[in-house]
Amino acid sequence: MFHIFFLKKILSYFTELTPIQISKLEGLDELYKYWNVQINVISRKDIDFLYERHVLHSLCIAKVISFVPDTKILDVGTGGGFPGIPLAILFPEVQFHLVDSISKKISVVKAVSETLHLPNVTTQVDRAERIEGKYDFVVSRAVTRMNKFVPWIKNNISSVQRNEHSNGILSLKGGDLSNELSSFPAAKTYPISKYFFEDFFETKQIVHLPIH
Repeated sequence: MFHIFFLKKILSYFTELTPIQISKLEGLDELYKYWNVQINVISRKDIDFLYERHVLHSLCIAKVISFVPDTKILDVGTGGGFPGIPLAILFPEVQFHLVDSISKKISVVKAVSETLHLPNVTTQVDRAERIEGKYDFVVSRAVTRMNKFVPWIKNNISSVQRNEHSNGILSLKGGDLSNELSSFPAAKTYPISKYFFEDFFETKQIVHLPIH
C-alpha cells in the first residue's frame, strides 16, 4: 500500500512526532480519499501518493523553519488544505488561517480539520487580496508568480518578529525560478532535495521572501 510506505517515510524524516501527531497524520489518507470522491480537491493520479506529493511536500517547510508557539500563519490558495493542514498537525501551538476562493474546497478543509480535532486551524472563503489581519508568515503552494502574489499579501505581514527567519512569504515552487525571482533579491531558495530524497522533490524548492 502506497500510503503506508510513504507514511513511514514521513516518520523517518520527522522522528520526534508524538503518538497524537502520528495518529492525525494516519487519518489523512482515509479522510482525503472519502472527500475526494465527493469534491475533487486532489487529482485522481495524485490521491494514491497523498503522503509524498501533498503531506510530505507541505512538511518540508519545517526543515527550513521551526515556528515558535503563537506564530500566526496565513495559507493562501490552500486548495484541499496544503500546506496548512499537515503543518498544523506538526505545530499544534501555531495558529493557521487557511483561505481559498473556492467554497467547496474550504468545506473539505473545514471537515478535515474538525475531524482531526485541529483547534489551531481556522478557514475562510475569500480572495487573497481581501484578507485582513496580520500574520508572521504567508505560506503557499504553486499559487501564482511572486510579482503577482506579493502585492496581494504584503500588508498582511506583521512587523513584529518572533521566529528565526524574518517575517514574510514561504512558498513551495518548482522548476527554474531565476526569472521569477529576479525582482526579489532578498529571496532565498532552499532545494527540497537537500532534505527529502524522493525523485518527486528533485526540482522543487522552498522560497523565503522577507517582507518589510
